[in-house]
Amino acid sequence: MSKRTLIASCVVGAFALGNTAFVSADPLTDLKNEEVKIQKAAAKSQEKINNYFEQSQELLVEYRQVLDSTENLKIYNDYLANLVADQQRGIDSLQRQIDSIEETKQNIVPLMFKMIDSLEQFINLDVPINLEERIERVQRLRDLMQNSNVTVAERFRQVLEAYQTENEYGSLISTYQGNISDAGTEVTVDFFNLGRTALLALSLDQKNAWVWDNNARSWEKLGDEYLDSVIKSVRMAQNLVPYDLIKLPIKAAE
Repeated sequence: MSKRTLIASCVVGAFALGNTAFVSADPLTDLKNEEVKIQKAAAKSQEKINNYFEQSQELLVEYRQVLDSTENLKIYNDYLANLVADQQRGIDSLQRQIDSIEETKQNIVPLMFKMIDSLEQFINLDVPINLEERIERVQRLRDLMQNSNVTVAERFRQVLEAYQTENEYGSLISTYQGNISDAGTEVTVDFFNLGRTALLALSLDQKNAWVWDNNARSWEKLGDEYLDSVIKSVRMAQNLVPYDLIKLPIKAAE
């Protein structure tokens, strides 16, 4: 080949190689661009995954809190249920008591009448210490039983109080003024009682003394040998002299 032909061929070859290099560069760029897009998409996907994971963790925490709250509510509800059951038992008990009130009243009212009758009978058979006061107390109880403004509980309390007062007469040492009948004559005297053991009477001029005979239900005049002792007994009960040994006419127990 001639030199001119060889040079032309070289130029044509070089030009062809240059075009090939240029054309082959475009797909590489496209690949790089696609890789960038893929990386960006992957980054966005990872970001979404991270967000979903964080949300799932938050939901898990909330779920556990809900479970804890549910358990606490269950425990509290059980506690309230026990309280309600206990209150219901209390209500049922109160209702039974309320239902039995009328029955209790029906039983206690006749009992009080019997107690008052027994008290009156006892006073009539007992040593007549403060007799008028005791008889008046029984009458007040009978009037009380007919008073609709007084509750059953208050009536019963006063009946028991009267019994307590009667019981105290057995241990009290006291003196008070009153009247007795001596041979048909009413005499004002100072009474002295040593519990229920002895009931004595001393005339106001301190010249006569009597002792109550509960078997005969009458007053028995004492001899002069007891007069000083009866006077001293009255004065001791009046706190005028200190307590001391005294000689009194006391019947022996049968």
